[in-house]
Amino acid sequence: MNLLQSLNQTGARPLQRVRRNHALEHATLQVIAQKRPDLGLAGYSDPNGFWVIGEIGLEELQRAADEALSRLQAGEVNLAIHPNCGTNLVAQGALAGTAGMLAMLGTGSDARRKLDRWPLVVAFATLGLMAAQPLGPLMQQKLTTSTDVAGLRIKEITRYQRRGVPLHRVLTES
Repeated sequence: MNLLQSLNQTGARPLQRVRRNHALEHATLQVIAQKRPDLGLAGYSDPNGFWVIGEIGLEELQRAADEALSRLQAGEVNLAIHPNCGTNLVAQGALAGTAGMLAMLGTGSDARRKLDRWPLVVAFATLGLMAAQPLGPLMQQKLTTSTDVAGLRIKEITRYQRRGVPLHRVLTES
């Protein structure tokens, strides 16, 4: 039993809802990007659904979300992994930062020794970034999204405007 299964069995049902909504958010953004690559949208998921941030019409968003859900339910699990997901950035930052920190071990407080290690820090951080390339999508697949969307449905989509920024709330239910 993995950590997520364990958490979900101990009453952490909101975590599973976030993961399902995160998969639907990614799939929706990918469906939109396939049709409108010029749009710059962002998303954020929670247990009740997800947000789409950026300029898009409600009808277009509804069609994309419906198509995304249908395609996920039909087995297109690749739609749940998004290349611009924050999970990828977390993986890259964690590995690059850790590699850079490891390169600085043993320098103490000596500024000269730290400066001398700068090329090593850059090399290690670069290696960390390279190693993270497959890690982010793997983390999305195993930890931050779930393509188990059977029974999930889109309840409603509402548009808001906050300080000139269009926000769209997509509510889901099982």
